[in-house]
Amino acid sequence: MTNTIPILTPDDWKDYELIDSGDGKKLERFADYTLNRPDPRAMWKPHADTNVWDAADAAYVRVNETSGNWVIRRPPPPLWHIRHDQLTLVLKPTAFKHVGVFPEQAPNWRWITERVAGKPINVLNLFAYTGAATLAAAGAGARVTHVDASKPSLSWAKENAEASHLSDRPIRWILDDAYKFVLREARRGVTYDGIIMDPPRFGRGAKGEIWKLEDDLPKLLSACTHILSPKPSFFLLNAYTADVSSIALSRLLDDLMKRSGGMTEAGELALKDSTAGKLLPNGIFARWQADTYLPTT
Repeated sequence: MTNTIPILTPDDWKDYELIDSGDGKKLERFADYTLNRPDPRAMWKPHADTNVWDAADAAYVRVNETSGNWVIRRPPPPLWHIRHDQLTLVLKPTAFKHVGVFPEQAPNWRWITERVAGKPINVLNLFAYTGAATLAAAGAGARVTHVDASKPSLSWAKENAEASHLSDRPIRWILDDAYKFVLREARRGVTYDGIIMDPPRFGRGAKGEIWKLEDDLPKLLSACTHILSPKPSFFLLNAYTADVSSIALSRLLDDLMKRSGGMTEAGELALKDSTAGKLLPNGIFARWQADTYLPTT
């Protein structure tokens, strides 16, 4: 990995737009519906006029650090969808300000599609949420195991599979704690050619298990060494906490994949606003790919 940290941003996406950000908020368009949502990383002043922000169809207003309410100016469409490449994703306003998709992940969805490239490889998606990465892999030809500890998220992911016309693809939908599932798969002798992992900073498993990223991510990655196939294809790791850098993720992934050759890259995920062309940071990533994907010179 070089000392240059790449910044990945979605491009050529007609259904999504970051309009502006600032004062701890971001103004976004999902299809034809606009949202004003909190974002603590937006510490600067907005560039768009106040009337542009005030015209948002809905705004999420915090009550305290952990909860808030939606103020609806215009109700969302009954069938609120957003499309990206072959994916159609169902959107819904939730009590935690999210709507079911993290747009900054779009470059990773395309990366997954390119890594699979029609090969029927086995892919494991941990902390899989509403399944965009799962469907990117399945749509490209992979057999995917989708694991999440939230039953509502699992149901939502199945909705996305149906909306994307991918319900007939070989996807296993698993409601489980990520670490316990990996340990069981290791005991069963199951292996995967690609692993996708998008862990939260803090969370609870299906049976109340507590997850803390700094303590539990190294342990989970170590367990994954026992379920990687002899010739793995790729490994993608995301994080959203400001307490961990992309350099730390790359070090972890380098240690994990050192016997497999290949290459690790790490950097930031960001969104570029259409008002001033400024970047809003949204997370970090590290991703490893096998030598078979590296350009030849």
